[in-house]
Amino acid sequence: MKIYTYHVKQNLPITIDEAWEFLSNPKNLKVITPDYMGFITLSGDDRPMFAGQIIQYIVTPVLGIPTKWVTEITHVIDKKYFVDEQRFGPYSLWHHKHFIKEIPGGVEMEDIIDYKIPMGILGQMVHPIIVKPKLNEIFEYRRKKLIKIFGEFKTVK
Repeated sequence: MKIYTYHVKQNLPITIDEAWEFLSNPKNLKVITPDYMGFITLSGDDRPMFAGQIIQYIVTPVLGIPTKWVTEITHVIDKKYFVDEQRFGPYSLWHHKHFIKEIPGGVEMEDIIDYKIPMGILGQMVHPIIVKPKLNEIFEYRRKKLIKIFGEFKTVK
């Protein structure tokens, strides 16, 4: 059983309060997801994030095939981190940790995703061809979209 880890960081020129307000609002996931993925929230985005929250989506990540995705918010520490775990969807395992912390001039966002592809060795074979490039593409879109919304981070000396 191969478990992969995807790790990305991004700095934004905003306060911890602004970052938390945006990132912990389930409705904003659509904002930072590429349009071609056909992201639609079915339920669960009507309240601020809380541990135990179930959110249901439809996404179209590959070949135009709509896929139902159900996640549970399992951990929330206000203005520090939250964790979402897939309960039903395209992965055999999806455990996504979202961290934010104050840094000089803004905040650092950090995502750590541990995931497993279904279909055994076949899944492992398609990982470098389809899955990993798709994750890179999605998170690069998110990076650019957050810069468009909040501005470019400037290093404080």
